[in-house]
Order: sequence, then C-alpha cells, then structure tokens
Amino acid sequence: MPEKKTCLGTSALADAAVACGVEVCACYPITPTTGLTAGLAKHYANGRIPKYITVESEHSAMSALIGASAAGARTFTTTSSQGLLLMHEAIFCAGGMRLPIVMVVGNRAVSAPLNIWNDQQDTVSQRDAGWIQLYAESNQEAVDLLPQAFKIAEKTMLPTMVCIDGFILTHSMETVEIPTKAEVDEFLPPFNPEIKLDTQNPLSLGVYAAPPHYQDFREDVVADFEKAILTVAEVMAEYGKITGRPCALVEEYRTQDADYILAGMGSVMGNAKAAADELRGQGEKAGVLKITCLRPFPREAIRKTLSGRLVGVIDRAISPGGGAPLYLETVEALSGDSGATVSSFCGGLGGREIGVDECKKIFSRLKERKPLKEWVARECKSTTCTK
Repeated sequence: MPEKKTCLGTSALADAAVACGVEVCACYPITPTTGLTAGLAKHYANGRIPKYITVESEHSAMSALIGASAAGARTFTTTSSQGLLLMHEAIFCAGGMRLPIVMVVGNRAVSAPLNIWNDQQDTVSQRDAGWIQLYAESNQEAVDLLPQAFKIAEKTMLPTMVCIDGFILTHSMETVEIPTKAEVDEFLPPFNPEIKLDTQNPLSLGVYAAPPHYQDFREDVVADFEKAILTVAEVMAEYGKITGRPCALVEEYRTQDADYILAGMGSVMGNAKAAADELRGQGEKAGVLKITCLRPFPREAIRKTLSGRLVGVIDRAISPGGGAPLYLETVEALSGDSGATVSSFCGGLGGREIGVDECKKIFSRLKERKPLKEWVARECKSTTCTK
C-alpha cells in the first residue's frame, strides 16, 4: 500500500525519487528546491540512493548526469530559475544525445530584477531544448508524475522535466500518497538501455556532426517527439488505472457544456476550477482545461475540447516581442476551422497571485466574444509597489 505522509512537496518528491530506483543524483541547491536537494542527500547518506554527486554549479550537475545516463544509470536532479538557465547548454546536449534524465524544476521567476517567487518563465524558456515537459497542479500530482516521467523518458529516450510551482507547491504541506519502491517496480521496469558507454563494447555518443548530417539528427528528434505524444498518453493512462487517480495530457473540468473555458498549466488551475464552480452556482456555464503536457504539445486533445468555444489562456510566462507562449501555441492548435475565439491573459509573474476572483474576472471578460490580449491585474498591497 502507498504511504500516506503529510509533508512539504520537496520532501514528498525526494521519497518518490527513491521509490523510482534513482541510481545517480547530481545536484546544486537553489531556492525553492533546496529542500529536495537536501532530501536526496539525506537518502544517499542513509544508503537509499547509490550515488550522489556534489557539484560546483548547475551546469556541472547536468554534465555529470549526461555521463552517468550515457553509461546506463537512472539519473535525477532538481533545480530552478537561474540554475536551470545555467544548465541551458547541457540541457540541449542531453536532449540531442537522447539521454532519459529526469529533472524536477521548481518554477521560479528569472532575473532581472532578482525575484525568487513563482512563475513559469524558466521552464517555458527551455521548450525548444528537446525535453518532455510535464506540469503539476498539486503535490500529489507531482509525486504521481515522477514515476511516469521515468517511464516516459526511458521508453522514448527523451529527457523529461516535472515542473512544479515554486513555494506554492514546493513549500506547501499536504497529505500525499507516496508509492513504495515495490509498487513502483511493478510499473517501472529496470533501466537497461540498448546503447550505452561500455568499455567492452566501445562507441561514441554526441560526437561531431558536419552540415550533411546535423539536420538529420534534429529531424529524428522532431519525429520522435511527434510519436512520443502517444507514449505519454499511454503511460499516463496506465498509471491512472493502477492508482485510481486519472492522468492525461489535458484534464477537462466541467467543459462538456461550457460556454467559455479557461486553459492553463500548474497550480493556478486549482483557482480556475474554484472560480468555475462558483460561476456554475450562479447559473453560468464555465469550464477549465488544465494542460499537463507542454512538450510534446497535445494539439489534438486541445483542439477537440476547445473548438467552437470562447477560450481564455492563462500564461505565467511571457516572450517579449512575441507574446504569451501558451496562448500562441493554443492559437496554432486551433487554427483553421475550429471556430474558437481565443484570448490571452498573461500574469502571475514574479509571484503575483492569480486568485479565484481574478479567474472570475477573466471568465467575465470572455463574454465580450472577441479575442483579447490583456495583463492579469491585481491590487498591489506592497508599500513599495508603483502600480
């Protein structure tokens, strides 16, 4: 039976990593995932993780795991914000070398100005690096996504991020069910890649590719990401059947007869669901579409749910000069004859709250029945705030 434990999100994820049979960890601490780094180190000291590498930077952490994964080990790390950006070069290497490393990222704003609070600009900025990206609404979902991430990564040979909102989840105390190692072993087979570094069978990985060949490698990655959407969906369905907790690329909440729908990722979707419930109580047909998988992007599932609807997309990331990333991808998924009217609502940056009231206001803006592009506003109570 799974262990029920009331703990911080970072502590629960450290226990889940042990249950997944992690063999090599390499970490450099950074707020707000320091608790997970410390939890992994404690498990190593207690003999529950075979190898824990203390490194001098996040770039070194990912570089160490590239070597360990290439040698055939099940590898894991965690980081956030500036640490993730420092990994950027090595993150591309891991994706291009098709190494199934799994990483938990505690989503946090990036400098400048310096900010340690939550938004999703860090991981969204890495969406082109060749990593599968999964976003959790709650700590229970984050714990559930971790064994799924390892199975997805090792079946597709694509590295995978589990993204959790910093402080909102990392530092919140919840009662979660943490699967035992025996239970995870039934779901997640041992990692034994066909191709790995082996002194008895020498080969090279990630070597030089001249112009006649480099694009072929990138085309293969793109093609395999298109196929990976099926693997992600299959693994999620399998895990949901085992645990009784539904898992899917997208989660529909009261969408069947909805006149208007809010779409987004992460913990803010809990507030969106609460807003929809309140509006339903007032006779309004509001619904929510939570997007769990950003990469590969579930275009067909999104198109199926949102076609013909009034849609508001909540982004907690922004692309200066381009727009709100999740909104732009949703618009692309709904291009053609979908009949959807899609609006962009960007906000919650640097820890600003998008609460139930803000979600209700966004729902009300959709009644204008025309595409909008707006910042999510909230009264600022700080004595130093200028807006």
